[in-house]
Amino acid sequence: MGLAGLRIAGGAAVLLLAVGCAPESRTSSPSVAATTPSTEPPPSPSRDVSRDPEPVPEPGRTGPEPSDGRPAAATLTIPDLDLRDFPVVPYEGVTDDAAGTAIQNDGDLASPHGPDGGVGPGGVGNYQVTGHRLSSTMPFRYLPSLTRGDEVHVESRGTRYVYRVVDTRETSFRSARSLREQRAAVPGRPGLTPTRAMITLSTCATIEDHAEGNYWSDKFDNPEHRIDKIGVLHRVVPVRG
Repeated sequence: MGLAGLRIAGGAAVLLLAVGCAPESRTSSPSVAATTPSTEPPPSPSRDVSRDPEPVPEPGRTGPEPSDGRPAAATLTIPDLDLRDFPVVPYEGVTDDAAGTAIQNDGDLASPHGPDGGVGPGGVGNYQVTGHRLSSTMPFRYLPSLTRGDEVHVESRGTRYVYRVVDTRETSFRSARSLREQRAAVPGRPGLTPTRAMITLSTCATIEDHAEGNYWSDKFDNPEHRIDKIGVLHRVVPVRG
């Protein structure tokens, strides 16, 4: 897909996801309906698109003290993108479903939780955050430019959780396996028991898909692919009120 500059670092990961990222107007390139398979590209599985990936830490390795993982409202700061104190709204569900899309359309970042979703800020497992790239407030407009070692700060309930980017993944909305990998407690490794706090930041790959002639989209106007930045909890800092 030509996702230059996307990288991964190891440890706990956070997933950031973006929904409804397609441009508001497609007059020059109408999307191809899912009912016309003869003109659509076949679905592609998720793949690692980092140039120099590091493995996700194996079970048993330790890191900073995680939180209890309870869902909670938070704010997100990415210094390298000049994104500061952006609201993250928790909801019960999965990435880029109807509820999550509505939150993003209202201009906030969305974080799913529940049996098939992620954990809360700083929790052991996959803290998932999705956001728009090309519509609404566009908080993840420059998310694909994050590289290994860049920091992601999540502040909630008097604590700042600092993650470091360790990996970049690609997810396909047309592949059940790819979605399971994205939403797994250990990103990319369904069925593995998590031992560290991780984060996934996710947004759409509309620009990259369209450059390859792929105009497929789902009912929420999500393109086929998503760009996911994976992070691991690096340090925990108390925040004074």
